[in-house]
Amino acid sequence: MAQKLDRAQVVDTALRLLNETGLEGLTLRRIATELDVKAPALYWHFANKQALLDEMATEMLRRMSAGAGAVPAGWRDALTTACRTLRRSLLGYRDGAKVFSGTTLTDTGHSEAQNVLLGAFAADGFEPDDAVQAFFTAYAYTIGFVIEEQAVRPLPGGPPAPAYDLAARAERIGPDRPLAAAAGSGLFTDQERRFEQGLAILVAGVAALLGPVG
Repeated sequence: MAQKLDRAQVVDTALRLLNETGLEGLTLRRIATELDVKAPALYWHFANKQALLDEMATEMLRRMSAGAGAVPAGWRDALTTACRTLRRSLLGYRDGAKVFSGTTLTDTGHSEAQNVLLGAFAADGFEPDDAVQAFFTAYAYTIGFVIEEQAVRPLPGGPPAPAYDLAARAERIGPDRPLAAAAGSGLFTDQERRFEQGLAILVAGVAALLGPVG
């Protein structure tokens, strides 16, 4: 007798296939083929692709949370650690940031880590609304950065996509716009350094604009 298909199998298979197909090529039909079932069998668990993406994003967060350590004391370290952990997790999947962004989480498991992170802000004197603003701004920065980062290098650890050849880009832009032509190196290389620098700018902004006075 064939083993009964469950939601966890479908999601695990979808996450495995993501590196092969990318988000655009990931379809319920392709997942069904991989599982050796008919596509309608998947609709018992997921009404459409968006429902599957919601569960995939939730599973990505579960795996990230399972591998995360204790939240550091102090809002600066807590926030930067959370952003680094999120980026590292998303980079483990092709189009990981696109899968994760704009989805609706299917359980409340994320709220525990979120509560601890916001608690680090509260312990340092932030008002609740300011703590949420700081958290959301850092989250949005990380998601947006990784979406752009994965456009340059679609496969985890892979080479840059042909469209991001810096010499070809500079030639297309032309010598009459030298600053734009030369910007490719700063935009599309050394992502680790650029992410950390952006994170430092963000933290400095949070301290200056949202941090407690006095």
